[in-house]
Amino acid sequence: MSKPADPRVFEALTPEAGVYFLSAAVLARQKTRYQAMAVYQTPTLGKILQLDGASMTSERDEFFYHENIVHPALITQRSPRRALVIGGGDGGSAEELLKYASIERVVIAELDPDVVDAARQHLQAVHRGALDDPRVDILIGDGYAYLRQTGEKFDVIVMDLPDPVGPAAALYSVDFFENCDRALQAAGTLALHIGSPFFHPERFAQSVEKLRDVFPIVRPYLVHVPLYGAWWGMVCASRETDPLSLTESEVDARIVERNICDLQFYNGAMHRAVFALPNFVKALIS
Repeated sequence: MSKPADPRVFEALTPEAGVYFLSAAVLARQKTRYQAMAVYQTPTLGKILQLDGASMTSERDEFFYHENIVHPALITQRSPRRALVIGGGDGGSAEELLKYASIERVVIAELDPDVVDAARQHLQAVHRGALDDPRVDILIGDGYAYLRQTGEKFDVIVMDLPDPVGPAAALYSVDFFENCDRALQAAGTLALHIGSPFFHPERFAQSVEKLRDVFPIVRPYLVHVPLYGAWWGMVCASRETDPLSLTESEVDARIVERNICDLQFYNGAMHRAVFALPNFVKALIS
């Protein structure tokens, strides 16, 4: 007798541990030119996008990730106009960037066009039309190559990528960070995620170390992301701009002044709270 299909959407955090959610249906599954891609319908998180077995985003918890990879960096900018997203084909980071009326242009440099197509078909609750906003320019191709050749300067660069393993590892290198630095305005900020300090301590520490080789200001912070099943590390890195220079009340005032709406996680108190690091994380990066 054949074994029934496993109804779980599973992701391994390490060879010994992982996280899963029950799946009601497989909405899409294909091998693209670059990776294995699947979209699942789940009762807990709605639709989940996976790439090469790693969960990227879900309908119901995407704000934990996207609000926190965008707003701590962007709120510190005086009048941000241009943003670059490396990866981000699901459109979630672009949707958060477009909440700022001052933003005139968002470039999404996404390697895999099938991810963008899948997001348009299945993940409207994530991008909310941002992929087709006239301010958004989607460039299909190698984000590393784009960074090396562009002469454009950005107020913020968001690295919305898979984990820094395999082919993506080169995009978490000192050379890549130096190219980000070159493409940023003097006060611009690079924002990225660097994995879990508990499950991926070496990756977390090495990423911070590489960023410190390039940027004078490097601020790691922690956000629990339900889809990832862990406290997840993110970083703001800049030459001049420190997210800790803003108080809780100053962040809240900027949110009101800039009429930033539909925030489910981010506010002044959370801006300060996510940068509070427990002792084991401080020891990792000391």
